[in-house]
Amino acid sequence: MRLADKVAIVTGAGSGMGRSIAETYAREGARVAVLEVEEKAGRAVAEGIGENAIFVRCDVAKRSDIDAAIAATLKAFGSLDILVNNAGVSHVNKPVLEISEAEFDRVFAINVKGLFMFTQAVVPAMRRNGGGVIVNIGSTAGLRPRPGLSAYNATKGAVHNLTKTLAVELAPDKIRVCAIAPVATDTPLLATFLGNAEGQREKFIATVPLGRLALPQDIADMALFLASADAKFVTGNIVEVDGGRCV
Repeated sequence: MRLADKVAIVTGAGSGMGRSIAETYAREGARVAVLEVEEKAGRAVAEGIGENAIFVRCDVAKRSDIDAAIAATLKAFGSLDILVNNAGVSHVNKPVLEISEAEFDRVFAINVKGLFMFTQAVVPAMRRNGGGVIVNIGSTAGLRPRPGLSAYNATKGAVHNLTKTLAVELAPDKIRVCAIAPVATDTPLLATFLGNAEGQREKFIATVPLGRLALPQDIADMALFLASADAKFVTGNIVEVDGGRCV
Protein backbone atom coordinates (compact mmCIF):
# COMPACT_ATOMS: atom_id res chain seq x y z
CA MET A 1 0.00 0.00 0.00
CA ARG A 2 1.45 3.31 -1.10
CA LEU A 3 0.04 5.41 1.75
CA ALA A 4 0.25 2.97 4.64
CA ASP A 5 0.24 4.70 8.04
CA LYS A 6 -0.35 8.12 6.49
CA VAL A 7 -3.07 10.57 7.56
CA ALA A 8 -4.75 12.77 4.96
CA ILE A 9 -7.25 15.59 4.88
CA VAL A 10 -9.25 15.97 1.66
CA THR A 11 -11.42 19.06 1.32
CA GLY A 12 -14.55 19.04 -0.80
CA ALA A 13 -14.59 15.26 -0.52
CA GLY A 14 -18.33 14.72 -0.72
CA SER A 15 -18.43 14.21 -4.49
CA GLY A 16 -16.46 14.26 -7.73
CA MET A 17 -12.69 14.44 -7.59
CA GLY A 18 -12.55 14.86 -3.82
CA ARG A 19 -14.56 11.73 -3.22
CA SER A 20 -12.38 9.70 -5.60
CA ILE A 21 -9.21 11.00 -3.94
CA ALA A 22 -10.45 10.19 -0.44
CA GLU A 23 -11.53 6.68 -1.46
CA THR A 24 -8.29 6.02 -3.34
CA TYR A 25 -6.15 7.19 -0.43
CA ALA A 26 -8.07 4.92 1.94
CA ARG A 27 -7.64 1.92 -0.38
CA GLU A 28 -3.92 2.63 -0.35
CA GLY A 29 -3.72 2.51 3.44
CA ALA A 30 -4.28 6.10 4.55
CA ARG A 31 -6.61 7.25 7.27
CA VAL A 32 -8.68 10.05 5.79
CA ALA A 33 -10.56 13.04 7.11
CA VAL A 34 -13.40 13.67 4.68
CA LEU A 35 -14.14 17.40 4.74
CA GLU A 36 -17.28 18.71 3.10
CA VAL A 37 -19.66 21.62 3.62
CA GLU A 38 -22.62 19.46 2.53
CA GLU A 39 -23.02 17.22 5.55
CA LYS A 40 -25.13 14.45 3.99
CA ALA A 41 -22.73 13.92 1.08
CA GLY A 42 -19.59 14.06 3.19
CA ARG A 43 -20.92 11.73 5.85
CA ALA A 44 -21.94 9.19 3.18
CA VAL A 45 -18.39 9.15 1.75
CA ALA A 46 -16.81 8.67 5.17
CA GLU A 47 -19.25 5.92 6.09
CA GLY A 48 -18.59 4.20 2.77
CA ILE A 49 -14.86 4.17 3.48
CA GLY A 50 -15.36 2.77 6.96
CA GLU A 51 -13.28 2.90 10.12
CA ASN A 52 -10.30 4.54 8.41
CA ALA A 53 -12.27 7.73 7.75
CA ILE A 54 -13.96 10.48 9.69
CA PHE A 55 -16.33 13.13 8.43
CA VAL A 56 -15.87 16.75 9.42
CA ARG A 57 -18.16 19.49 8.18
CA CYS A 58 -15.97 22.34 6.97
CA ASP A 59 -16.46 25.58 5.09
CA VAL A 60 -12.95 26.30 3.84
CA ALA A 61 -13.71 30.02 3.65
CA LYS A 62 -13.97 30.11 7.48
CA ARG A 63 -10.76 29.89 9.49
CA SER A 64 -12.65 28.63 12.54
CA ASP A 65 -13.95 25.65 10.54
CA ILE A 66 -10.45 24.94 9.23
CA ASP A 67 -8.91 24.96 12.71
CA ALA A 68 -11.67 22.73 14.05
CA ALA A 69 -11.22 20.25 11.20
CA ILE A 70 -7.48 19.98 11.80
CA ALA A 71 -8.05 19.53 15.53
CA ALA A 72 -10.60 16.76 14.84
CA THR A 73 -8.19 15.00 12.48
CA LEU A 74 -5.34 15.12 14.98
CA LYS A 75 -7.63 13.89 17.75
CA ALA A 76 -8.85 10.98 15.66
CA PHE A 77 -5.60 9.92 14.00
CA GLY A 78 -2.78 11.54 15.96
CA SER A 79 -0.85 13.14 13.08
CA LEU A 80 -1.21 14.75 9.68
CA ASP A 81 0.85 13.90 6.59
CA ILE A 82 -1.17 15.00 3.54
CA LEU A 83 -3.50 17.86 2.68
CA VAL A 84 -5.49 17.89 -0.55
CA ASN A 85 -6.94 21.33 -1.21
CA ASN A 86 -9.72 20.16 -3.50
CA ALA A 87 -12.73 22.25 -2.45
CA GLY A 88 -13.69 24.66 -5.21
CA VAL A 89 -16.54 26.44 -6.91
CA SER A 90 -17.15 28.30 -10.14
CA HIS A 91 -19.54 30.85 -11.51
CA VAL A 92 -21.72 29.96 -14.48
CA ASN A 93 -19.99 30.35 -17.84
CA LYS A 94 -20.89 33.87 -19.01
CA PRO A 95 -19.35 37.13 -20.28
CA VAL A 96 -17.09 39.08 -17.93
CA LEU A 97 -19.53 42.01 -17.75
CA GLU A 98 -22.20 39.72 -16.33
CA ILE A 99 -20.13 38.36 -13.42
CA SER A 100 -21.28 40.02 -10.21
CA GLU A 101 -19.07 41.20 -7.39
CA ALA A 102 -20.68 38.58 -5.13
CA GLU A 103 -19.80 35.80 -7.59
CA PHE A 104 -16.23 37.09 -7.87
CA ASP A 105 -15.86 37.23 -4.09
CA ARG A 106 -17.27 33.73 -3.64
CA VAL A 107 -14.92 31.98 -6.08
CA PHE A 108 -11.88 33.75 -4.65
CA ALA A 109 -12.94 33.10 -1.04
CA ILE A 110 -13.17 29.34 -1.60
CA ASN A 111 -10.67 28.66 -4.38
CA VAL A 112 -7.84 30.93 -3.21
CA LYS A 113 -8.39 32.26 0.31
CA GLY A 114 -9.58 28.88 1.58
CA LEU A 115 -6.55 27.12 0.11
CA PHE A 116 -4.22 29.76 1.55
CA MET A 117 -5.75 29.59 5.04
CA PHE A 118 -5.79 25.79 5.09
CA THR A 119 -2.13 25.70 4.15
CA GLN A 120 -1.30 28.17 6.91
CA ALA A 121 -3.18 26.01 9.38
CA VAL A 122 -1.59 22.65 8.51
CA VAL A 123 2.05 23.73 8.28
CA PRO A 124 2.69 23.68 12.06
CA ALA A 125 1.41 20.09 12.33
CA MET A 126 3.48 19.01 9.33
CA ARG A 127 6.57 20.65 10.76
CA ARG A 128 6.08 18.74 14.02
CA ASN A 129 5.71 15.60 11.93
CA GLY A 130 9.00 16.18 10.09
CA GLY A 131 7.39 16.98 6.74
CA GLY A 132 4.34 16.43 4.62
CA VAL A 133 2.66 16.83 1.25
CA ILE A 134 0.18 19.42 0.03
CA VAL A 135 -1.69 18.71 -3.21
CA ASN A 136 -3.66 21.61 -4.65
CA ILE A 137 -6.31 21.17 -7.30
CA GLY A 138 -5.71 23.76 -10.00
CA SER A 139 -7.06 23.59 -13.52
CA THR A 140 -6.14 23.80 -17.16
CA ALA A 141 -8.25 26.97 -16.92
CA GLY A 142 -5.22 28.51 -15.22
CA LEU A 143 -2.95 27.45 -18.10
CA ARG A 144 -5.13 27.79 -21.20
CA PRO A 145 -7.98 30.08 -20.12
CA ARG A 146 -11.05 30.28 -22.32
CA PRO A 147 -13.79 32.93 -22.50
CA GLY A 148 -16.73 32.88 -20.10
CA LEU A 149 -14.94 31.85 -16.92
CA SER A 150 -12.77 34.88 -16.28
CA ALA A 151 -13.07 35.02 -12.48
CA TYR A 152 -12.76 31.25 -12.09
CA ASN A 153 -9.76 31.15 -14.44
CA ALA A 154 -8.09 33.86 -12.37
CA THR A 155 -8.48 31.81 -9.19
CA LYS A 156 -6.76 28.83 -10.74
CA GLY A 157 -3.90 30.97 -12.01
CA ALA A 158 -3.50 32.13 -8.42
CA VAL A 159 -3.53 28.52 -7.18
CA HIS A 160 -0.73 27.59 -9.57
CA ASN A 161 1.42 30.57 -8.60
CA LEU A 162 0.79 29.98 -4.91
CA THR A 163 1.73 26.32 -5.31
CA LYS A 164 5.13 27.21 -6.74
CA THR A 165 5.72 29.86 -4.07
CA LEU A 166 4.87 27.46 -1.25
CA ALA A 167 6.98 24.68 -2.73
CA VAL A 168 10.07 26.86 -2.48
CA GLU A 169 9.22 28.37 0.90
CA LEU A 170 8.30 25.10 2.60
CA ALA A 171 11.01 22.88 1.09
CA PRO A 172 13.35 23.39 4.09
CA ASP A 173 10.57 21.89 6.24
CA LYS A 174 10.42 18.81 3.97
CA ILE A 175 6.91 19.80 2.92
CA ARG A 176 6.32 19.14 -0.78
CA VAL A 177 3.68 21.21 -2.59
CA CYS A 178 2.31 20.36 -6.04
CA ALA A 179 -0.83 21.09 -8.02
CA ILE A 180 -2.90 19.05 -10.43
CA ALA A 181 -4.39 20.85 -13.43
CA PRO A 182 -7.34 18.76 -14.64
CA VAL A 183 -9.10 19.35 -17.91
CA ALA A 184 -12.92 19.54 -17.72
CA THR A 185 -13.87 16.57 -15.55
CA ASP A 186 -17.09 14.58 -15.55
CA THR A 187 -18.41 15.82 -12.19
CA PRO A 188 -21.57 17.64 -11.04
CA LEU A 189 -19.85 20.98 -11.77
CA LEU A 190 -19.35 20.22 -15.46
CA ALA A 191 -22.45 22.05 -16.71
CA THR A 192 -21.34 25.17 -14.83
CA PHE A 193 -18.05 25.20 -16.75
CA LEU A 194 -19.38 24.37 -20.20
CA GLY A 195 -22.64 26.29 -20.14
CA ASN A 196 -26.04 25.04 -21.22
CA ALA A 197 -25.83 25.46 -24.99
CA GLU A 198 -26.65 22.30 -26.91
CA GLY A 199 -23.63 20.33 -28.07
CA GLN A 200 -21.12 22.02 -25.74
CA ARG A 201 -19.96 18.74 -24.23
CA GLU A 202 -19.24 17.20 -27.62
CA LYS A 203 -17.59 20.40 -28.85
CA PHE A 204 -15.25 20.44 -25.88
CA ILE A 205 -14.37 16.75 -26.16
CA ALA A 206 -13.32 17.39 -29.74
CA THR A 207 -10.53 19.65 -28.42
CA VAL A 208 -9.02 16.88 -26.25
CA PRO A 209 -6.50 14.75 -28.18
CA LEU A 210 -7.28 11.61 -26.17
CA GLY A 211 -10.94 12.07 -27.02
CA ARG A 212 -12.78 12.28 -23.72
CA LEU A 213 -13.31 14.30 -20.58
CA ALA A 214 -11.27 13.55 -17.49
CA LEU A 215 -12.80 11.19 -14.95
CA PRO A 216 -12.51 11.75 -11.18
CA GLN A 217 -10.35 8.63 -10.92
CA ASP A 218 -7.84 10.12 -13.37
CA ILE A 219 -7.30 12.97 -10.92
CA ALA A 220 -7.25 10.64 -7.92
CA ASP A 221 -4.53 8.51 -9.51
CA MET A 222 -2.30 11.57 -9.91
CA ALA A 223 -3.09 12.75 -6.38
CA LEU A 224 -2.03 9.32 -5.14
CA PHE A 225 1.28 9.50 -6.97
CA LEU A 226 2.06 12.99 -5.72
CA ALA A 227 1.31 12.05 -2.12
CA SER A 228 3.35 8.86 -2.23
CA ALA A 229 7.05 8.16 -1.78
CA ASP A 230 7.23 7.64 -5.55
CA ALA A 231 7.14 11.44 -5.83
CA LYS A 232 9.63 12.13 -3.03
CA PHE A 233 11.74 14.44 -5.26
CA VAL A 234 8.80 16.20 -6.87
CA THR A 235 7.72 19.64 -5.66
CA GLY A 236 6.48 22.85 -7.25
CA ASN A 237 5.04 21.03 -10.27
CA ILE A 238 1.74 21.87 -11.94
CA VAL A 239 0.80 18.48 -13.37
CA GLU A 240 -1.58 18.57 -16.31
CA VAL A 241 -4.10 15.71 -16.37
CA ASP A 242 -5.79 16.80 -19.54
CA GLY A 243 -5.61 14.18 -22.28
CA GLY A 244 -3.21 16.42 -24.17
CA ARG A 245 -5.41 19.49 -24.41
CA CYS A 246 -2.72 21.94 -23.28
CA VAL A 247 -0.11 20.64 -25.71
